[in-house]
Amino acid sequence: MGSIFPIIYDYFMKPVEKSKMGEIRKDLLKEARGNVLEIGAGTGLNFPHYHDRVSSVDAVEPNTAMVNYAFENGKQAKPIIRFHDAVAERLPFKEHRFETVVGTLVFCTIPEPKRAVKEIERVAKPGAKVILFEHVKMEQEWMAFTQKAVTPLWKRLCDGCHLDRETLKLVKESKIKIDCVEDYFGGLFVTIIGHLPE
Repeated sequence: MGSIFPIIYDYFMKPVEKSKMGEIRKDLLKEARGNVLEIGAGTGLNFPHYHDRVSSVDAVEPNTAMVNYAFENGKQAKPIIRFHDAVAERLPFKEHRFETVVGTLVFCTIPEPKRAVKEIERVAKPGAKVILFEHVKMEQEWMAFTQKAVTPLWKRLCDGCHLDRETLKLVKESKIKIDCVEDYFGGLFVTIIGHLPE
């Protein structure tokens, strides 16, 4: 799955990105600034949306096949992109390094999401922005039941993706202070903009 999934992912995501998803990414990343950490950079779909207020992006992605595709998207980026073969639960950075942390459609695949949030808290500077765009467990009971039922098969097909992660709840229980939450597509997706305390 490791080498095939990026091809499938890009094939299905390109038409979606040209519509609403791309607009969401672009609007969210207007909030980014300074040295940015992007966890789970995938095929680099965020890279073209980084602007002049971003000086560099350290992109963490454990799937080497994904990174091979990300290099192409990285060529379109304004800031310097540095790639790191690492996982979100064990980030290879010193404390208080980043002004912004970005994660888009990644917490669904992280095996230990609580540890990943702890790592974000560790490597982000006091006052750093945290910008997330995730699909989450839906509030409607029948939809949440369907997500839970489908997830075991979905994980096999989609590189470990959990359809029913409660990422917003996870952030609320962390040190991250939430400034803004918006939901899309009936609550299937949420954007979260927050910050670490000064």
